Amino acid sequence: MLRKISIKNPILRLRGKISKVSQKLYTLSFSPFVIGLFSLLWFLFRTGTKPSRAVYPCQRIAAANSYLWLSIYIFPIFRTINQKVRGKIDWKKLLPVILAMVIVGGSIAIWNLYEVVRRREMRELGLKIVGRTTKFEPASDIFVVNGTRGYDDGIFALINLMAEHGVLFYKSSDYGGNKGPNGLIDRNDVVIIKVNSQWDERGGTNTDLVKALIQAILNHPDGFIGEIVVADNGQAQYGSAGSGGSFNWSRNNAENISQSIQNVVDSFAAMGYKVSTYLWDTITTKRVREYFEGDMEDGYVVNTTVNPRTGIMVSYPKFKTVFGTYISFKYGIWDNEAKTYHSDKLKVINFPVLKSHSIYGVTACVKHYMGVGSDKLTAALGARMHNTVGTGGMGTLMVETRFPVLNIIDAIWVNAIPGNGPRTSYGVATRVNVIAASTDPVALDYWAAKYILLEVARFKGYSGLSSMDPDNVETGSFGYWLRLSMDEIRRAGYQSTVNEDYMNVYVVHI
Repeated sequence: MLRKISIKNPILRLRGKISKVSQKLYTLSFSPFVIGLFSLLWFLFRTGTKPSRAVYPCQRIAAANSYLWLSIYIFPIFRTINQKVRGKIDWKKLLPVILAMVIVGGSIAIWNLYEVVRRREMRELGLKIVGRTTKFEPASDIFVVNGTRGYDDGIFALINLMAEHGVLFYKSSDYGGNKGPNGLIDRNDVVIIKVNSQWDERGGTNTDLVKALIQAILNHPDGFIGEIVVADNGQAQYGSAGSGGSFNWSRNNAENISQSIQNVVDSFAAMGYKVSTYLWDTITTKRVREYFEGDMEDGYVVNTTVNPRTGIMVSYPKFKTVFGTYISFKYGIWDNEAKTYHSDKLKVINFPVLKSHSIYGVTACVKHYMGVGSDKLTAALGARMHNTVGTGGMGTLMVETRFPVLNIIDAIWVNAIPGNGPRTSYGVATRVNVIAASTDPVALDYWAAKYILLEVARFKGYSGLSSMDPDNVETGSFGYWLRLSMDEIRRAGYQSTVNEDYMNVYVVHI
């Protein structure tokens, strides 16, 4: 008789052995001995020549693990081994064995320890933010809410804080609370909320905050009868999908990551409110003329005269909303019957997410206006808009189109890795739970870069911080072009500063 011969695949056997070894190493990496050993190594390596780092939360955890390891495994050995036994140890032979154990176990254990510490202590960072007031005039006011998570009352706390210091959110003939004749938003205004939509995950404006801001506008004490448009131009290029912006990302910057901008807007529209979106990517390559020139088409108006100071060719959108409202970003609301514009009825709230930028250092309020003009049309005409950020072009764009009535920085999650943005994945973002607002976009950018981005970057031990430093004025740096933008804004008569002696910072903690 022939015996059946069992043939086992050698590759499968090898896989099985590798799997078993991997499982053992994985289990070993979480043993108290290994965690304690590499906590000690991590503490020594991370602290280095900078003892001040020893107070960092991650270092305190490592120090506690190290002390426990030494107490359990090392100190007892030295207490029990007498001088005679110690003399018989061949340290030359033992040292390579110990070193090999360190290398084999450490390659897994130290990475796991780093991940645990990073996720537990460094993904959510509470910043200590201190307010200040100045005696110098004219001053720019900065309003900060610390401790908000986006889906709470942070936006309403911000509006209340502004009112306490004379900046009223609601325009009304009556005085009281957050309203008055000098308020920002009237009951019948058309409000454009300019968000960042070019990137998914943490690269776009927090949708919980957008939802809260829309609700705040609708809560106008006189009864809001106007219209809200959430808009942006991702330039139909680059971005997370390589095709520009989207209001329908599947992975968003929110507590519930499935909550997109469009989801938020649709929820209000379903209740009968005049709230809509307009993705200017869809018209960014279409050049049109103004309404007063008889052109009723949606598209971009371009001034082909290049600004002599900043080199920008100013462009802006004009479009019709789903509710039939004709909007020129520069001139205001078009009345087609009277053939005239109502400029004072169009308000812009500039709402960027705070993050680093690979070319220009920082994306905040000023850089955010790249999502207003058309990069493609200006590039085709020989003066690409994006190239003028570094020469102050966004300041020119702001004052020659429509200056925002309010700038709000979303710093719930930030990307503080120098040169890493504007793309910001969930993995690289740090949660700091801050929002800040000002009518001065330059002062707000200066303050946010210095007291949020740089502080987070220092805490996490990043290098190359000069690219985000607003006090660095080397040619081409963030501080350099921020000042050029400031010059353009000042030239047009708006309050703008990078001098902290002319800034008031008001802070509320929730």
